[in-house]
Amino acid sequence: MTTPQDAVPGSALGLPERGAGSLASWGSRIAALVIDWCAAMAVAMLLFGPGVLGEGGWRRWAILGVFFVEKALLTALTGGSFGQLLRGIGVIRVDGGRLGWWRPIVRTALICLALPALLIGADRRSITDLGLGTAVVNRRPAVN
Repeated sequence: MTTPQDAVPGSALGLPERGAGSLASWGSRIAALVIDWCAAMAVAMLLFGPGVLGEGGWRRWAILGVFFVEKALLTALTGGSFGQLLRGIGVIRVDGGRLGWWRPIVRTALICLALPALLIGADRRSITDLGLGTAVVNRRPAVN
């Protein structure tokens, strides 16, 4: 008899154990987030100057603004942010439907608040993913 502790993450969602469509590891998700943040810093510095790293006022929010636009727009268009695409992971709806526009926008806004991303539920899904019916999965096949 299989107990909940023995279950493979994602199996309750009907996702495979490994390979494309399986839940992305926390390491890949964190690496993608770091890549996204570094890319947002670079773009913000190119657009608004190096003051975004230490000045006050509106420049203080420039990196977060660029991060929000990049992550929401790319997730809506491609199913993953810049960092997620580089790491070979992406966001899907667990019911198989299209992400649409509002889910990536709301998901990114909640990620920008940080707290929802830190509250983790079952199957390696943040509270944001649980609320929006999404999951972050691998896009690449398993390597044997």
